[in-house]
Amino acid sequence: MNELREVEVVVVGAGQAGLAGAYHLRRAGFEPDRDFVVLDHSPAPGGAWQFRWPSLTYGKVHGMHALPGMELTDADPARPSAEVIGAYFDRYEHAFDLRVRRPVEVRAVREGDGGRLLVETSDGIWSTRALINATGTWDHPFWPRCPGQETFRGRQLHTAQYAGPEEFAGKRVVVVGGGASGTQHLLELAPYAAATTWVTRRPPVFREGPFDEDAGRAAVALVEERVREGLPPRSVVSVTGLPLNDAIRRGLADGVLDRRPMFDQITPDGVEWRDGSRVDADVILWATGFRAALGHLAPLRLRAPGGGIRMEGTRTVADPRIHLVGYGPSASTIGANRAGRAAVRDIRRLLAEDRPAAA
Repeated sequence: MNELREVEVVVVGAGQAGLAGAYHLRRAGFEPDRDFVVLDHSPAPGGAWQFRWPSLTYGKVHGMHALPGMELTDADPARPSAEVIGAYFDRYEHAFDLRVRRPVEVRAVREGDGGRLLVETSDGIWSTRALINATGTWDHPFWPRCPGQETFRGRQLHTAQYAGPEEFAGKRVVVVGGGASGTQHLLELAPYAAATTWVTRRPPVFREGPFDEDAGRAAVALVEERVREGLPPRSVVSVTGLPLNDAIRRGLADGVLDRRPMFDQITPDGVEWRDGSRVDADVILWATGFRAALGHLAPLRLRAPGGGIRMEGTRTVADPRIHLVGYGPSASTIGANRAGRAAVRDIRRLLAEDRPAAA
C-alpha cells in the first residue's frame, strides 16, 4: 500500500506505554483513525509480555502496574503472565476503542514536508505532526562481546529466547547477569540442571524492606538525570536493587545465588578467569538485559554525543515533535502511564501552537 495517510499523531507500539499514550489521546478528544493511529508490530495484544516464557507466572511478575482507566483484577497468580497480561491488554484496547493496527512494522521515521513527519511502515506511509514512540526494549536484546565467544561448542541464548527450565535438564549452565531475569532463571534452572554458575559484572545489590514512593522517585530521578545529559539510560531496576524475597533468601542460603565475578574469556568447553580457574559448561544463558529499540528513528539524528537521546520530560530536545514513552525514567509500568499522560499534554500544546490563527 503506497497511499499517504495523514493524522495528527502516530503512536508506535502497543505495550504499556503505547496504550497509555493512546488512552490519554482519547481522553483529550483525539479520534482513532481520524486524528491518531496506533501501530504495533506484534501479532497480538500484550506488548512484550506475550513473548515471556510460560514459567513466568503472573505471581512472579516484578511490579506490574495497571493501565490508566482500567484495573487488572482477579488475575490468577499461577497463570502465565503472557496469558494474563495479553488478555488484559486485549480487553483494554476494546474497552477504549483504540483500534490498534497489527502486525505493522515501522521501518523509518523521516522529515516530511510542511513540518510533518513521514512514518514508513509495512502498511504504507503515514504523515503526522507528532509521534509517540513506545517501542520498548524487547526487540533489542543486549549481547555482550567476550573473547573466545565464537569458539564455544555449547549453546548460547539470551533471556529473549528463554522458554523455560525444562530444556536445561542435565546441563551445566552459566547464567550471566545480575538483574531480576538472571536470578529468576537461576532459581528455576537449579532443580533441573546438572550444575549452575552465576556470573555478574558487578556484585548484586539486594534491597530489604518495602520500596516506597520516596525511594521510587529517587531511583527515577537518577535515571532521568542521565537522559537529560544525553547519556544512554540505565534501567530503573539497576538503581533500585533486587527485592530480597523468600525465594531469593532460599537461593542465597542453598548456594544457587552464589555469585562469581565476570569471567575473562570463553573457551570451547566453558568459561575461564584470569587466575586460571574455569567452569565447564554446556549452556551460557545471557540475562544481560535489553536496549531501547530506536533504530527506526535514526534518520532524524536524535542522538547526543554521549550516545543517548537528550530528553526534557518525554520530549526529545533535538525534535519536540518526538516523544519517547517507556524510555529511561518512564521504563517502569507506572512510569509509562505517567509519561503517556505527559506526552499527550505536550503534544496538545505543540499542535495548538502550530495551528494558524483564525482570520
